[in-house]
Amino acid sequence: MKSILRRLLLLFLVVSPVLVGYAAAGGGDGRRHVSGVQPLSKIAIHRASLALDEAAYVRASPELLGLQGEDIEWIKVELRSPNPTPDDWIGVFSPAKFNASSCPAESGNKKEEDPLICSAPIKYQFANYSNPSYMKTGKGSLRFRLINQRADFSFALFTGGLTNPKLVAVSNAISFANPKAPVYPRLAHGKSWNEMTVTWTSGYDINEALPFVEWGPKGAPLMRSPAGTLTFNRRSMCGAPAHTVGWRDPGFIHTSFLKDLWPNAEYKYKLGHQLFNGSYVWSKSYSFQASPYPGQNSVQQVIIFGDMGKAERDGSNEYSNYQPGSLNTTDTIVKDLDNIDIVFHIGDIVYANGYISQWDQFTSQVEPIASRVPYMIASGNHERDWPGTGSFYDTDDSGGECGVLAETMFFVPAENRAKFWYSTDYGMFRFCIADTEHDWREGSEQYEFIEHCLASVDRQKQPWLIFAAHRVLGYSSGSFYAAEGSFEEPMGRESLQKLWQKYKVDIAFYGHVHNYERTCPIYQNQCVNEEKSYYSGTVNGTIHVVVGGGGSHLSDFATIVPKWSLYRDYDYGFVKMTAFNHSSLLFEYKRSSDGKVYDFFTISRDYKDVLTCVHDSCSPKTLAS
Repeated sequence: MKSILRRLLLLFLVVSPVLVGYAAAGGGDGRRHVSGVQPLSKIAIHRASLALDEAAYVRASPELLGLQGEDIEWIKVELRSPNPTPDDWIGVFSPAKFNASSCPAESGNKKEEDPLICSAPIKYQFANYSNPSYMKTGKGSLRFRLINQRADFSFALFTGGLTNPKLVAVSNAISFANPKAPVYPRLAHGKSWNEMTVTWTSGYDINEALPFVEWGPKGAPLMRSPAGTLTFNRRSMCGAPAHTVGWRDPGFIHTSFLKDLWPNAEYKYKLGHQLFNGSYVWSKSYSFQASPYPGQNSVQQVIIFGDMGKAERDGSNEYSNYQPGSLNTTDTIVKDLDNIDIVFHIGDIVYANGYISQWDQFTSQVEPIASRVPYMIASGNHERDWPGTGSFYDTDDSGGECGVLAETMFFVPAENRAKFWYSTDYGMFRFCIADTEHDWREGSEQYEFIEHCLASVDRQKQPWLIFAAHRVLGYSSGSFYAAEGSFEEPMGRESLQKLWQKYKVDIAFYGHVHNYERTCPIYQNQCVNEEKSYYSGTVNGTIHVVVGGGGSHLSDFATIVPKWSLYRDYDYGFVKMTAFNHSSLLFEYKRSSDGKVYDFFTISRDYKDVLTCVHDSCSPKTLAS
């Protein structure tokens, strides 16, 4: 009977000529601080062996999901093992027929027995999770929250833990009614103030259907704008696990450009695909508000955070406590979304670390935000860094993604999305977004961009000038920066501080360090203003803010508190800025757990205060009249 089961299983598991590899993709900048571990990297799936048992079973229901067009469904998995152990676990595989027999053994892996499973699951739960009697009865049930990811799903029972998995049983396949449906729209600013881009994911290539957005002002006739389509393949990845066990087909990423928007107008939209048989596939309907004209005097509200990552609402993957604050940050922002105009996520977006399926999970998680307001991202080490690929840091933090996922899954108005620096305007704000994974030092291409971005803003119309980047180019008393003695990214502020001072940058934001910290207005390591919460008139320097507590495991502070550090918080949170007019700005730091304000300051000033010369900010004068 076991031989029959073995043959049936090998028939069930499709064969694909895939290279295998196993990389324990870590969770941070390996040069200086220890971070969490990507949960999927704990699974040595390439070592899987057969332990089939005819008395074991896994059953998933319902078999057909999304009958009313839903993109998310909860399902039930029932399981039985005649030999239960505390390390038994259920892996969710998609596509349902995962490879079993044709993976070449990686270096050092001498195992010859089939199957060598070539793809990691998209999530997992231990069998005794929510089943306290599992060890006695061998029976249990688990609930999984599935999102539409362009393929069917199956559930496999393994024993032997994560490091020595033995396949015991595989469930029936289940699927969404239309796995190819357009899902998870992400809004972003285009290259002009009155342009909004809509990016989404589907299973339809351009040889199957024409992608477009149907949109228009609320209450007015709708129009259609075509979308461009991008994708990438395994060979686009730079290393493991992204091109080995972490690989999963990303589907097709579409972007449409909605142009000539009326300032502040409410628009509705939905995603569409016209099949070549004349039929249409639609998403649900969404809406957004167009951006104000640059310089417009109105209340404008901005959210900024970094390092959020993703988490699973069904408890999957969270045994490593990898991104414990992610859902709280997401949910707290969603609750206040009627009072938010634009969101900036400044690097370390997903922490997929080469497990491609996690990008779908993230875009689903932030859909309630990104489908309604522009969701602007910056590049971090977990998006870009890979040895020998041109990243400024020669680390393996991206898990082999080397920027491809971030550059494709989200739109940013950069001249070259492989160089992730850009500027964007929102009413009275000018944002200069830097890319710390490429050289920013004086003489570099990016340095020229930063200076142009800061110099080209009309401060009479846009008084609030914001700089943002992932790594801390300014000031942080995080423990690993303090250990180096610099309290910054090496070479961070040496080139840039004269630009911040010359062009009177109001606030500089950073992620990378997973906590919150605010400095005094500072220049050349010296506080230039004694006020702490109520700034008026000329501020004299730039306030630096670390806001890396978006969701990933927290980072320790140094025991010493530098004089320039006004407020530190070892917790998860984000910043909200509210510009009431050209003269008044409110800054609030809120914890993700309750949405309450734990730090704040205000700036009150007039245009003449922006023009006032401070140290190293004005050009030489002439005595001529």
